[in-house]
Amino acid sequence: MELAHVLASLGAGDPAPVPRQQRLYALLKAAILDGTLTPGQALPASRQLAADYGIARNTVLHAYQLLQAEGFVAADRGGTRVATLPLAAALPPGAALRHGEPPGLSRRAGRLQLRRGEAILPFAPGVGDLNAFPWAAWARHLQRAWGEVSARRLAYAPAGGEPALRAALAGYLRARRGVVCEPAQVFVVGGAQLAIDACARLLADEGDVAWVENPCYPAARAAMQTAGLQLLHVPVDGEGMAPEVALWQQHPPRLLYLTPSHQYPLGSVLSLERRLDFLRRIEASRGWIVEDDYDSEFGHGRPGGLPPAIQGLRAEAPVVYVGTFSKLLYPGLRLAYMVVPRWLAGSFGDRLDSLYRSGQAVEQRALAGFLESGGLTRHQRTMAPIYRARQAVLRRELAAAFGPSASILGGAAGLHLTLLLPDGPADVEIVRQAAELGVTARPLSEYRAGGGGPPQNGLVLGYGMADEKRIPELVARLATARQQALDALHHAPPQ
Repeated sequence: MELAHVLASLGAGDPAPVPRQQRLYALLKAAILDGTLTPGQALPASRQLAADYGIARNTVLHAYQLLQAEGFVAADRGGTRVATLPLAAALPPGAALRHGEPPGLSRRAGRLQLRRGEAILPFAPGVGDLNAFPWAAWARHLQRAWGEVSARRLAYAPAGGEPALRAALAGYLRARRGVVCEPAQVFVVGGAQLAIDACARLLADEGDVAWVENPCYPAARAAMQTAGLQLLHVPVDGEGMAPEVALWQQHPPRLLYLTPSHQYPLGSVLSLERRLDFLRRIEASRGWIVEDDYDSEFGHGRPGGLPPAIQGLRAEAPVVYVGTFSKLLYPGLRLAYMVVPRWLAGSFGDRLDSLYRSGQAVEQRALAGFLESGGLTRHQRTMAPIYRARQAVLRRELAAAFGPSASILGGAAGLHLTLLLPDGPADVEIVRQAAELGVTARPLSEYRAGGGGPPQNGLVLGYGMADEKRIPELVARLATARQQALDALHHAPPQ
């Protein structure tokens, strides 16, 4: 009777797209695992089962052979029987849920801030103008790299990255950001978040204190949280991270995470005085600075330009410099780089290779060629005035649409501005209303965690994908979204 129930869906009219032999195999296996078919129970002879259900005998034989090969049944001259498996006896029907809910994610996973899926629409931060990228030139370098491909390059990439790219990056960073390095100090990894994760795991131990900016890049905060570090959220002002002096004595950091070129998301530039102070204090506390040189590719008229990288201010300082080409190239490439002190390069590289395997060797060679040919620098120079003009229009339109009560932060570098809206409504509600109007923005409140001052309400607005001619219309939609959120707030029933 049990077998008839198990095979009820195996009739000749079964519409399932799965081949009949696989269907029979799956039904019998599931019945054995959940205890419906008990150890030692005889299965019908292959001829009999085939005749009863109108299927080919070879179908039955194949299913029995698969079950026998996996140890679920045993066959001898007496026929085929369910094997004696402790597993089968231990899994009666419904046992998976009998003692409560199934296991879920870890506690650290529950603490992660979820990212909403979003289209690459105007005002999405962190994205350059993908339509303006020199795809033809990039494709030629890719084609050349594929033409040089070998079996070795289809396996894992060399530890630390392709030598040609490491050398090209070292030259590029020396010239553009004042980074003091040799190719052996440069490590290519699969994205900036992975680089930050590597710093958290290789430079600190569980329970160590890590200082992060507040508000902060959420992915950096997540990487340090999942590495088991104790996060201290330090406020940011107009000159960057601003810790109180007593904090150095009370909670000295093992890791100090900074976005000094253009703080994300508030846009302040870390002053030279603070850069030098952080270096002096971190050396005294035997900690590390993780310098995420976010948004350093595009400076916008700041007198004297952006300050050089912290890494280059003092030889062999305990600084790991992190950068990426996601805005100059495209985010989906997932290539970033780290620069570590010369005295650490050997041991760091060995452990990095044990933790993550390097890949994308062909794309790395293409990027090396693109850098060496000057293609990347030309694209950077082409886009800088375009982005500068877009920012100016966005700044003008935001000021007109939102009035003096709204403050506009940032703009010294990068591809985003931050609009503070202290008078409400909640930024998450404005973002929801804006999405319905076809405009993407990020709520500033999602970047803040822990203490470090009152919550900030506002919008983080990228202009990399915002065509200059469309910005007035798009800002008008944002203003409409704010008004709709305000109206909904006023008409909400009292709590």
